[in-house]
Amino acid sequence: MTFFSDRPNTALLVIDVQNGVMADAHDRDQVIARISSLIDKARTADVPVIWIQHSDEDLPQDSTPWQYVPELKRRDDEPLVHKNYGDSFEATNLESVLEDHKVGRLVVAGAQTDICIRSTLHGAITRGYDAILVADAHTTEDLTQYGAPTPDKVIAHTNLYWKFHSAPGREAGVVETADVTF
Repeated sequence: MTFFSDRPNTALLVIDVQNGVMADAHDRDQVIARISSLIDKARTADVPVIWIQHSDEDLPQDSTPWQYVPELKRRDDEPLVHKNYGDSFEATNLESVLEDHKVGRLVVAGAQTDICIRSTLHGAITRGYDAILVADAHTTEDLTQYGAPTPDKVIAHTNLYWKFHSAPGREAGVVETADVTF
């Protein structure tokens, strides 16, 4: 259904599962285990795993907080996209990576639900991609001190509205890790 008729492939986006992002993340270990399972499924199906890595003043490039969590291992042949904004497409080479792999459909997992996950989902849909969120493989930290709902509610709300999101000629939706097929 994607706008890209010449891009029949799917890719798994692993967004910002970095030490500093995941340090205080809700359900951290279980989410990382589910993402690891998704990576294994994608690799088995010969589906590209594309790693997204954020940097900013709190995540300086090459610092320990900037590094991916040790539980997840990127292969040298898997693309790594560096970003400085919430939307993984903004001022990055993500679109050219997806074009090289003929990808029109994205399966999205990672962190942070209320920032980079949401921004990337919307960025994907507006650029013509199908964007599927893995309901139990994204997380966020507790931002209630800033007026946000608790992390479990942020995650549930994101899953709810993305389940019913739509756009002409594009597919959005939500699926559990166990039900992901590539």
